[in-house]
Amino acid sequence: MKESLKNIFNFLIENRIYNKELQTRYYSGIVNSQKNKAEKIVSLLYHTANTQSQPKIDYLAEFYQKIHQKTDLLNSFSGFMSVINPNGTQPNNYSGLYNGMREQKGWGEKTSALFVKTIFHLHNKEYPNDLRIWSDSPTDLENNDTFYLPVDAVIIAIFKKIHSKNWNFKNVNKTIGENYDGKDFEVWDDLWFWGFITQIGTGDDRKMEWNLNKYWTLRESDKNPTMIKEIKNKAEQFLTVLNKSTLHNNV
Repeated sequence: MKESLKNIFNFLIENRIYNKELQTRYYSGIVNSQKNKAEKIVSLLYHTANTQSQPKIDYLAEFYQKIHQKTDLLNSFSGFMSVINPNGTQPNNYSGLYNGMREQKGWGEKTSALFVKTIFHLHNKEYPNDLRIWSDSPTDLENNDTFYLPVDAVIIAIFKKIHSKNWNFKNVNKTIGENYDGKDFEVWDDLWFWGFITQIGTGDDRKMEWNLNKYWTLRESDKNPTMIKEIKNKAEQFLTVLNKSTLHNNV
């Protein structure tokens, strides 16, 4: 398993530019269309929650009401933390942000992890400066700070391909955490992009192969024919790495 993770991680490291460019366009569409910091955060919260396949509408509505009542606190990282962690039990870092969001009704592990990962991207100085929202948000992971991989059905399907097991949010993150440092989780986040465009079908019946139609459903994907061909080749490389990992674990 460890060797399989290493091979996949090396592929992700070597091909970071593709998902980063897509995510930059995605973040830009959410953030730059808003007038002020509070509106940017509210927009980001709505977009993140809307990735849920079965959102708990009543709980989310309660959360949104609380957020809209305290928009004056959304102008800073520390202010936002005071909204989701009013008792001050969590530190003002990414681990605290995750724990605070996870406690919000209607969010849960995966969606909270996705929001935290996004905030990290917008503030880690590796994305365009105009995407940055808060001046006091940490730009790096310090003092054992960490965040989690937003594990969904796409990523679980990949891990099942590597090793037959009942994978979930907790054990996927535990497995990665045993082999990689906190900031490496941000690299592992690219796994969703490559997994999404190389899976056909749903549930346990997914086939692993290049899926052009899925690529086209990503609004921010580069539709230039030359780029599509390049990403198709990279996706097939990813599948080769994944298949070798599968064979390695079945030997």
